[in-house]
Amino acid sequence: MTTTLILLPLAAALVVWLLPLPGRAAGALALLVALAEVVLFALAVWGFDFDRGLQLEDRQSWFSDLGVSYHVGFFGFSLWLAGLTIVVCAAAIGYALRAGGDRGRAYFGLLLFLTGAIVGVFTAQDLLLFYVFFEAMLIPLYVLIGVWGGPRRLRATALFVIYTMAGSLLMLAAIVVFGLSEGTFSLVDSGTSTNEWVFLGFLAAFAVKAPLFPFHGWLVDAYRESPPEVAAILSGVVSKAAVYGLLRIAIDKFPEPVQEYQALILSLAAIGLVYGSLLAFRAPDMRAVIAYSSMGQMGLIVLGLFSLSELGVSGAIVHSVAHGLVSAALFLLAGMVEARAGTSAFDRIGGMARGRPALATMLMATGIIALAVPGSVVFAGEFLILAGVYVEGWGWAAVGVGAMVLAAMYMLRLIAAVLHTPAGGDAAEATPDLRWPELSVVVPLLAALLVLSAWPAAISERSFVDVESEPGTELRAQ
Repeated sequence: MTTTLILLPLAAALVVWLLPLPGRAAGALALLVALAEVVLFALAVWGFDFDRGLQLEDRQSWFSDLGVSYHVGFFGFSLWLAGLTIVVCAAAIGYALRAGGDRGRAYFGLLLFLTGAIVGVFTAQDLLLFYVFFEAMLIPLYVLIGVWGGPRRLRATALFVIYTMAGSLLMLAAIVVFGLSEGTFSLVDSGTSTNEWVFLGFLAAFAVKAPLFPFHGWLVDAYRESPPEVAAILSGVVSKAAVYGLLRIAIDKFPEPVQEYQALILSLAAIGLVYGSLLAFRAPDMRAVIAYSSMGQMGLIVLGLFSLSELGVSGAIVHSVAHGLVSAALFLLAGMVEARAGTSAFDRIGGMARGRPALATMLMATGIIALAVPGSVVFAGEFLILAGVYVEGWGWAAVGVGAMVLAAMYMLRLIAAVLHTPAGGDAAEATPDLRWPELSVVVPLLAALLVLSAWPAAISERSFVDVESEPGTELRAQ
């Protein structure tokens, strides 16, 4: 099952690239494969035993002398992250099919390839295999942003490449040193390490991917210049590769360095949380608000992870899934607003609630969940994180509470600027409401958020079999 979830979109990408299909036919085939992937994920959840550790494993030796193997499988938390990937990528492909334009078979093939690579990241149980998928995930992103992005796409791509390549090279060096010192590259068979430099190599790569302050220089340009569906994947899914890496590799394999650098990492996460929230409140357009808010929310997730408490880590996984769905929905809605108004700048749009009840309902509902109102899945994730990090000090929790207030402010500003404030120009005049193809993309994301809001324990109580949170011990995912 795990290998199928990885190979199905990869094989479909090759088919889409090789067959001489017109753009819409290639998009329809890609969407069909994406929906089949959703069905396979549902079957995986149905047969998954959340009271056990690693499951749905496939393992084949590659280089037995070095202990390198093709080894994939799911833990509870990685199953939810893979499910987030599959759902968001399906919505992104549906949006791309609706958008049309110059999105031909090369574009849809890249989206399918990206889906398979990200699922591979969340399932890899071998460090070299993890690196292969991690790098494979970046290749289609370079092309999607650089070829189909906005007017400043070359700058955005260059920044993205520079930051990610620097992080990836550090991670590769860390993987080689760790694997050779352990005699195996298996995440299951290897032990723990006290090597601080190797730990910092992994940490740097994942800090760039999150991004964690101050490694966020690529963020806004990439999110602004990407096509809306690519920005949705970047914010909603790709950033969660850092969550998996931090939890499965950095925290699990380096317990002593984690304890030593815990205060520093919590400080960077807290700074990023507040800084991103402040920038989001001052941002002049929808995309920048969502981009900076994503930076802030990733800081909150890292706070939960490095609280090293069961509550905090469980909350980080819940909030990862919730934030992924919220940010993906908001980026797709921003794209729909841009398609109507020609811009998402607040001084050029406004009053779009008038005569557009579907758009107003989708944006209001998603925005209210993003506000972390009590009863929402976002509130559940944030509450667990704050309860977990409180163990490390009430100051960390106080920073989180303050950032929640800032999040409410920038999200209310976004809703008001788009739906209610009179427009500064005529860009948004006489534009239609959302049609059913657009609703079919956003409604499933909103429905998933509503289901998780009613039952957040589906994730919080089904991510870890046993999480040891006593100081000085390893954080185990099995």
